[in-house]
Amino acid sequence: MRYWLLLLLPAILACGPDEPAEENPATSGDPGLDRLTEAIRQNPRDASLYGQRASMYYDLENYDYAINDLATAISLDSTNINYHYNLADVYLEYYQSRLALRTLQRAVALDPDRLETRLRVAEAQLILKQYEDAIASLNQAVRIDPRNPEAYYLLSQVFYETGDTVRAINSAEEATQIDPDMTDAYLLLGEIQAAQGDPRAEAYFDAAVDIDPEDVIAIHSRADYYRERGDLTRAIDEYRRASIIDRQYVAGNFNAGLLLMELDSLQQAYNEFNITISNDPVHTRAFFYRGYASELMGKLDAAQRDYETALRMAPDFTLPREGLERLDG
Repeated sequence: MRYWLLLLLPAILACGPDEPAEENPATSGDPGLDRLTEAIRQNPRDASLYGQRASMYYDLENYDYAINDLATAISLDSTNINYHYNLADVYLEYYQSRLALRTLQRAVALDPDRLETRLRVAEAQLILKQYEDAIASLNQAVRIDPRNPEAYYLLSQVFYETGDTVRAINSAEEATQIDPDMTDAYLLLGEIQAAQGDPRAEAYFDAAVDIDPEDVIAIHSRADYYRERGDLTRAIDEYRRASIIDRQYVAGNFNAGLLLMELDSLQQAYNEFNITISNDPVHTRAFFYRGYASELMGKLDAAQRDYETALRMAPDFTLPREGLERLDG
């Protein structure tokens, strides 16, 4: 009975099949959405149509409308577990983790032996730092499937966050033994070993990159490791490599620029910030640091333009304001 109250429907889902949630707008200007809205108008009891429209709203980051449609879908077909999953995903994106957990716990009630639900519940509990509950959920997952690598990986995260590094390492290693291509487990092992100053960390980062040499997250993680170890040249190369693979992954160019600033390679740093801005024209910090590189190189007009741009984007950003004060002084 521990979770009995949590299993109650939140207010937004309290409506029954005869009391659908308030309808979303009749027109949106989006042809795809409007076609679904018309289909819903003609078939208002078809839960799948609400589910489809919710997915479109989710992609458009209109979370309120997505929640509304999923609430209606669930009121029409409460046994469709995917609607509960999708609603939980929306809540998580909307920073409403407790509602996500509550939704997933209702999904458990629908099918207690469904592995995916147990794992999703554990992830939500981990986000909420409900560590004992997460372990209990993961133990249930292991009961359902004793060889599930995701369960062991999540256990390793729980143990790591609670300071039990020995069990964190053991669980992550178990995950990699079950699934030798589980990149996230290798990255976690690398993070744990790096925090302990263990040189074996590099081997774990290498293993993660070897699984997929174009995985920018794995490459960036290895670059972070090199940076923390003081090997700035290798870190810069890795950051650049990540951004070459994915031009929209501007964190690589930006971090390379920061490290080049530390090495007094100002023109190269400027170039990296310039690439960052080209691929992300609203990257406020890149404008500031490009301006700072210009200031250090004596290009004061260029520095002023970048400082002013950064300040327009973020009026409370103190660094460009201080930069302008230096230029005025």
